[in-house]
Amino acid sequence: MRSTSRAGFMDLALAEAGKAGARGEVPVGAVLVRGGVVIAADGNRTRERADPSAHAEMLVVRAAAALIGSDRLPDCDLYVTLEPCTMCAGLIAWARLRRLYYGAADPKGGAVESGVRFFAQPSCHHRPDIYGGLGERAAAQLLRDFFAGRR
Repeated sequence: MRSTSRAGFMDLALAEAGKAGARGEVPVGAVLVRGGVVIAADGNRTRERADPSAHAEMLVVRAAAALIGSDRLPDCDLYVTLEPCTMCAGLIAWARLRRLYYGAADPKGGAVESGVRFFAQPSCHHRPDIYGGLGERAAAQLLRDFFAGRR
């Protein structure tokens, strides 16, 4: 899908998050964009795959790297509905993603502007441009509704 709207890409990530929630996964979705074109989109699949690394970010970066044929994606932007965890922040750095857009902050598990602040560490070798809060309300509401239904 081709678009030029950051909000449009986040809307696609939110749709993936909704699908993840419908599958019983924590509703987090991600979209990877290159040159204004979505090259990968997915939502969390940790339970479905019995794989703790099957976060939405991990799945779209893996798919994009396979499609492009490279472990480095310096001309790609990641849209994700929740602030990435430490594992996913490391992946973003290793893949050399150009930009990170995320929706809701994650004070407990986030590692970008919360927690360890991965990209601010001197040992971090690559820091993407970071834009938080895009689609924040919708992303936070998806998470609130999902966890309220679990209680």
